[in-house]
Amino acid sequence: MPSSCPKCRRVLEEDEICCAQVRHAWRCLRCFKFTIGFAVPYGECFMCGGELEVIPERDLGDCMRFHAIHDAMQFELDWFHFFKLARERATTPEQCIVLEHFYEDGLEHLHELEEKYHAHLDGEMVELASNEEKLLLDWPFRGIRVMEDAGVADLYRVALEAERRARDYFRQLASQFPAGLENELYREVAAEEDEHVAMLETELEQIA
Repeated sequence: MPSSCPKCRRVLEEDEICCAQVRHAWRCLRCFKFTIGFAVPYGECFMCGGELEVIPERDLGDCMRFHAIHDAMQFELDWFHFFKLARERATTPEQCIVLEHFYEDGLEHLHELEEKYHAHLDGEMVELASNEEKLLLDWPFRGIRVMEDAGVADLYRVALEAERRARDYFRQLASQFPAGLENELYREVAAEEDEHVAMLETELEQIA
């Protein structure tokens, strides 16, 4: 029988797990990395070594009304579509493997944001064919191209450029908002992108 999520009230199919699985949330006081899980970790932030604080349960309601969450979700959607389109044009098996890895990462990050902020996207939005011309002209992919002869390291540099643009954009917007929830949310999504940048840099170092 269908039921509803006790947190966000979304109607769920039978046996589906939603926000009810979230037990604790914590955030780094230094870098603002926001994390959820079943148990609060002991120690320091794994990203920067900063002090952690437990975040009381937040009821954001329709979280998409917040610019920070809307922008972060849109970026991950654009990321998914950008690298999906690029993979479809791959000219070598190596390109295909790396580009598929990138667009699957984008889908995973999108689902992570959904879970953290109780934002549920219609599945059709993820599969919706993107306006390719608009995607390539809009932030954050404006001017970024995947060349036909791109090697694996070149593809990682493309991905890093997009992630760094998103991180810097979110940081800039956070600085424009006064202290408050919107400011905090922008700092949180900027920290998400900073984590993705660090992961890509580590992977690039291993293959370069």
